[in-house]
Amino acid sequence: MRLSLIVPCYNEADNVQPFQEAVIAAFEDCGYDYEIIFINDGSKDATLYRLKKLHSAQKCPVKVISLSRNFGKEAGLYAGLQHASGDYISLIDADLQQRPEIVRDMVRILDEQPDCDVVAAYQDRRGEGKILSFLKKSFYAIINRISHVEIRSDASDFRTFRRSVRDSILEMGEYHRFSKGIFGWVGYDTCFIPYTACKRNSGTTKWSFKKLFNYALEGIIGFSTAPLRLATYLGIISAIAAVIYLVFVILEKLIRGIDIPGYATIIVLLLFFGSTQLFCIGIIGEYVGKIFEQSKDRPIYIAKEILGYNMEQKEES
Repeated sequence: MRLSLIVPCYNEADNVQPFQEAVIAAFEDCGYDYEIIFINDGSKDATLYRLKKLHSAQKCPVKVISLSRNFGKEAGLYAGLQHASGDYISLIDADLQQRPEIVRDMVRILDEQPDCDVVAAYQDRRGEGKILSFLKKSFYAIINRISHVEIRSDASDFRTFRRSVRDSILEMGEYHRFSKGIFGWVGYDTCFIPYTACKRNSGTTKWSFKKLFNYALEGIIGFSTAPLRLATYLGIISAIAAVIYLVFVILEKLIRGIDIPGYATIIVLLLFFGSTQLFCIGIIGEYVGKIFEQSKDRPIYIAKEILGYNMEQKEES
């Protein structure tokens, strides 16, 4: 198999068939074989029913991996990587904002440039709001500053790569996954190309502000220990400030005869140091929580049903 397209799906019932048709049209005369691996990530709509119809028709090689519940996009991508048989693997969304024609261009680049291992696409124009754009840029500026892994701010998960990259990613069996950081960590030579995101074929985005915030938090905790150092620094700074204030109060009493500040000052100091301690405990708690969940050694996903592609089935049809 030359190419495997991994397509995570969550409530994409109205998109999966148009997506397959777009792939067939894009690769009609490509001269090499390909497969589409749909991952049904616990969808609540008719996504699985539509995927089973596509699998039965086999207008092109289709695999369907249906997870037992919604494990998240990262787990879905991991499941797709495990079942990909292509020499090249492409990650692409089902809503047709990322066009299959660009995947064909990515494959061509990999064929023409043997030294290039990954072709990643970035949006040359973004349609998101200024606030969200500012928050995303701020996040990548922070994580690139505190992490040893460099992550390009405008790059997306939309990328095509060689099987050797896929094998390296699968070796990272961590439960909490941040794909952009994982691609940066495994390394390999990456070529970046621009693309313009099209309008969604149907439905709305599944990424709320809360999900984006949690995803950003996963990235920071997963690829940097700087927040733990921040807790240490805050403790040192608080201790130094407390000693300076103690000396100031004593000198003020001895030299100027002013009474030591009373109730209000004590309450303010207690609130300040108490909040600092809670903040530091919260940071440590995030890391301990990740360690606790990873130590359980639970699977990244559970596949309830797997519909594989049979070469003989294609010949009979």
